[in-house]
Amino acid sequence: MKEPGKEKDLWDKAAILLAPIGGLLTAFAVAFVGMKGSQLLERRQSLDTNARLYSELMSRREEAEASLRKDMFQSIISSFLTPTTDGLSAKVLNLELLAYNFHDSLNLKPLFLEVQRQLRRSTDPDKADYLARLNRVAREISAKQLFALEGKGQSFRRTADLEALAAAGAAGLQLDPETLTVDGQTFQVALRVLKVDAEQQQLSVRMRVTADDGSAALPDSRAQFTVGFYDFPVIDNTRLPTGVRCASTLANFSTMSADVVTVCFPGEYASLKDRPYYDEVIQKLREANEQERAAL
Repeated sequence: MKEPGKEKDLWDKAAILLAPIGGLLTAFAVAFVGMKGSQLLERRQSLDTNARLYSELMSRREEAEASLRKDMFQSIISSFLTPTTDGLSAKVLNLELLAYNFHDSLNLKPLFLEVQRQLRRSTDPDKADYLARLNRVAREISAKQLFALEGKGQSFRRTADLEALAAAGAAGLQLDPETLTVDGQTFQVALRVLKVDAEQQQLSVRMRVTADDGSAALPDSRAQFTVGFYDFPVIDNTRLPTGVRCASTLANFSTMSADVVTVCFPGEYASLKDRPYYDEVIQKLREANEQERAAL
């Protein structure tokens, strides 16, 4: 306690001078925080508005595209399902339009084979050109799908010697197996060519998929199917018990040999029509929950 009449020391003078400055700084701090908070809120609102606008624009764009695709599909498919006098040129053109626009949502193989049969029976002098167009569009689509799926999975190519196949008889020709790793799963894929349809350029193939280490983690899976130029892997594939898909397509065909490309990829990259099984959905949810718990 200061004695009456005693002169104030340096600290007392500093307190007297700094008291109003402290109040001023406090006012500035409150104003600064309020301004920054207001700016942050405005920025957040602007981002939310932009996000809603972008989402709305994308939604309208998808609706317009879906409507256009629907009208296009109905117009093109009706030309195949209703009796018309359209020539082979129109049928090939319509099939090209269908293939280029709906190859990832429709299994067009039966339609390709039907148009191919009509072309082979036709006496049109341009049928060779039409067949070439048919095979070209099929190869382009297969190559496009393979390129996309190989980025998510793995593939391999094998050549079947058709003379050796004829000599093998009913037993068929065993091709060299391949070990693949897809979605964290390692397994072995083996193909056996059973017979060949030279006219339609197709092979009858049996696929066998086994665990690489011989364990029961992946049950032994077998499937038999035909492989041709009109097998598109996104649509026409075999589902393994673990959810992985495997598909084969024909890359080249001659009187002496046939090249078969096989690709295996995660099930979520299959076509839209290939709905996931309930066990796959549950397994994915379990994996997501385990990853979330591990991150905590």
